[in-house]
Amino acid sequence: MSHVSSPQNRNFAWWLSAFRFWGFHVACLAAIWTGFDAVDIAVCIGLYLVRMFGVTAGYHRYFSHRTYKMGRVMQFVMACLAQTSFQKGVIWWASHHRHHHKYSDQPEDVHSVRQGGFWWAHVGWIFDERWEKTDLARVKDLARFPELMWLDRWHAVPPVILALVCFALGGWTGLVVWFMWSTVLLWHGTFTINSLAHVFGRRRYDTTDDSKNSFILAVITLGEGWHNNHHHFQASVNQGFYWWEIDVTYYALWALSKVGLVQDLKRPPLHVVEDRPHPVVAFRQSAAQIKLEAMAAMDELTEAAKLRASAAQVVFEEGMARAKTEAHELFEDGMQRMKLQRDSLVRRFDDMGNAIEEAAVGFEDRLAEIERRAEAHLRELEQTSIQADREAMKMADEIAASARRALTEIQEKGQSIRQATQHDLSLQN
Repeated sequence: MSHVSSPQNRNFAWWLSAFRFWGFHVACLAAIWTGFDAVDIAVCIGLYLVRMFGVTAGYHRYFSHRTYKMGRVMQFVMACLAQTSFQKGVIWWASHHRHHHKYSDQPEDVHSVRQGGFWWAHVGWIFDERWEKTDLARVKDLARFPELMWLDRWHAVPPVILALVCFALGGWTGLVVWFMWSTVLLWHGTFTINSLAHVFGRRRYDTTDDSKNSFILAVITLGEGWHNNHHHFQASVNQGFYWWEIDVTYYALWALSKVGLVQDLKRPPLHVVEDRPHPVVAFRQSAAQIKLEAMAAMDELTEAAKLRASAAQVVFEEGMARAKTEAHELFEDGMQRMKLQRDSLVRRFDDMGNAIEEAAVGFEDRLAEIERRAEAHLRELEQTSIQADREAMKMADEIAASARRALTEIQEKGQSIRQATQHDLSLQN
């Protein structure tokens, strides 16, 4: 955005505004011929202070920011007092000031040192025809009052009346020293907030613009010098947030509130002054922080649980591997022992079988011996008698049959023992 008004676009209103502004400066030199004394200086200072109060309490803190309330009549009186400063109507002033706060020190700002330089912010912008008109959309709360709309249209009426009163009471000295001097001083005192308050001073709050606090400007402007405070919290009726920050405008408004002329002075909350979050916001932030910490703790616990589960899994797998190894070793050891026992049983059964076979062979030998003896005996009986022979033969047959049965049983038992042994061995294998 260009901050220079081109000559071809300068209309009659521009030239009239420039002539009036610089004409006042030149006219102040007329005091050389009119003369003045200490009383005239005192009246000039008094008019400066009263009208500066109209600018700060009226234009700025009431009409621009609505930091307190007043009745309709008092509102009109305050508007007239503010407009005696010859700074156009209250609706025009408030509209442009609200625009300034919306775009403070950005390219769209009406008067920014950062964007247009010192002199543009101080006086240059007021001659730019782009800012001649009033954007009523920004001041709907004020535009609903017809008396304010009339006063805004005829904004020169209050200062002209004041000039006539000064001339009537003080003559040419009254007009030049009382009115013109105080008006010029008032202009530049007001304009320092647009220019110097964004260049010199200290910053308490980290705002998005270059606003600064200045004790000297606060004295000159009855409290407006605490500009960084104001940009930090625009809704405050007092711009000096601490007791040592002189704010004469606020003191006067406080006094007026005590007699009922103004009401509902809005002070900044403690958390705003101390640049802390709103208690509700702080609570939400704390709750959010606690939630984040709880989630972080849960994440840590989850991670720790996962690590422990992993460690337990490792321990479990190691234990299982150990158990398998030990079980395998125990199984191998058991199998080895069973094999040893099996071999021992096999040897024992083999010994038993051998013993049975040896017993069977011995029994056969004895049986053969018995048969030989029986034959011998029979031969003897044959010699004795036939009956004896028959009995002897019968006895011999019985003995032989009994011996054969016994041999058969012994052989069957030996065969059963061998089969049982082979069955047990097959089961163990």
